[in-house]
Amino acid sequence: MNKVHILPSCFTFLSTIRTYCTKNNLKRTNFRKPRTINVSNAVWNAQQISIIEAVERGESVFITGSAGTGKTILIRHLIKLLLKIYDRKSVFVTASTGVAACAVRGQTLQSFAGVGLADADAETLFSRVLGNRRAFNRWKQAKALVIDEISMVDKTLFEKYEYIARKVRCEGGECDEPWGGLQVVVSGDFFQLPPVDTKRNGVEFAFEADCWENTFQLQVSLETVFRQSESEHVRLLEGVRRGEIDSEGLALLEDCCSEEEPDETVVRLFPKLKDVDRVNKSRLSALKEKIIVYKAFDQTVNDHGKNQLKHVIAPENLDLCKGARVMLIRNLNVKQNLVNGSTGTVIGFQKSRTRDIVKICGHDGDKLLPIVEFDSGWKEVVKPDEWEVADGGKVIAKRLQLPLMLAWATSIHKSQGMTLDRLHTDLSEAFGCGMVYVALSRVKSLDGLSLSGFDPSKIKAHPKVLEYYKKCF
Repeated sequence: MNKVHILPSCFTFLSTIRTYCTKNNLKRTNFRKPRTINVSNAVWNAQQISIIEAVERGESVFITGSAGTGKTILIRHLIKLLLKIYDRKSVFVTASTGVAACAVRGQTLQSFAGVGLADADAETLFSRVLGNRRAFNRWKQAKALVIDEISMVDKTLFEKYEYIARKVRCEGGECDEPWGGLQVVVSGDFFQLPPVDTKRNGVEFAFEADCWENTFQLQVSLETVFRQSESEHVRLLEGVRRGEIDSEGLALLEDCCSEEEPDETVVRLFPKLKDVDRVNKSRLSALKEKIIVYKAFDQTVNDHGKNQLKHVIAPENLDLCKGARVMLIRNLNVKQNLVNGSTGTVIGFQKSRTRDIVKICGHDGDKLLPIVEFDSGWKEVVKPDEWEVADGGKVIAKRLQLPLMLAWATSIHKSQGMTLDRLHTDLSEAFGCGMVYVALSRVKSLDGLSLSGFDPSKIKAHPKVLEYYKKCF
């Protein structure tokens, strides 16, 4: 298979990448006038079609683009496509975080790799895999590996996983093919939340890895934004994404600032979990209504599956009462706009005798299902739903729980992938690059955005990321 190198070596890319990308322009697919055709009962534009066709050819691809460009929807389609091309035991779906893994019904990349915290050198991690039969078999039998939210995977970790793949799949011998010939489908936006800099040596991104340029035959930055429709809003977000804010954009954000306590129906985003818990507990208690407790019903095959359930977005314990503000954490009815991120209020409860409600309420519980009036006006009795953790097509854990979470407040990290009609975000404790952008890009319209603690100096984009996107897309 002929490789098309989109990027040069990570150690020299800052000086040579423009020439290199220009030379290979025909393969970079930076379309300016997307066309649309119907593919598999879905309408895709030219960029998306180029990715789908590359995956069908068995190529490895990197999909990037700003928030709201449909990366997750496309990844879900590609997963279905890979499952048709290969058998279910050969396709592994992963993400850098537990929340992101749940969105694509996969597992964390760390869990798939089977190397624990990956806190040792590559050769030591390879030895761990050799001593872990399940992990070894995963690496060996895999034909396709999907990695979502790549921005939170650092350079060293990406290199270690590639090394393990090559060593296992080549039976310890030398192998020229990246990832030992494994097809790798990677998605994410490096302008969003970066890797954690645990050693305080400065963030090193996955695209700086020695193996990055050789991993992919195709790298595409999606351009069409679907989440926001207002042109000034899209321009503002793209500026914030790149750490740039002009006077017009600053004026728009200042108009959204308010020190007043937001309406209780508005979702509040916080950088830190302690603030999320404080607001949700306080608001729930203030209602002074009878609390109905829903305890998740978990089923696991092994300890590996049990550990993965800790990352499932569905809470282990969910406390609800009449008047509680809630958010859907799964699509229920797309036609009625009951989708991940839809918010509403519990207006009452309905008796249920189903086996599922007994599982999460207990035989001595009230066996009540919440009736939610969503902000769209639609009323729905919300029933238990199931989350699965898969390992190479085999389900190793399940969680049964209501597809709801308290929604007076949530964290910026957990909001990734959500689309909200209205939000208030307190940015006084925002830290690091990309956090302000992730928060602001959740809302569909500027009319639904309210800010406090806003400081223009907190709008940051990492210089390495800026250079990478400037030169290659």
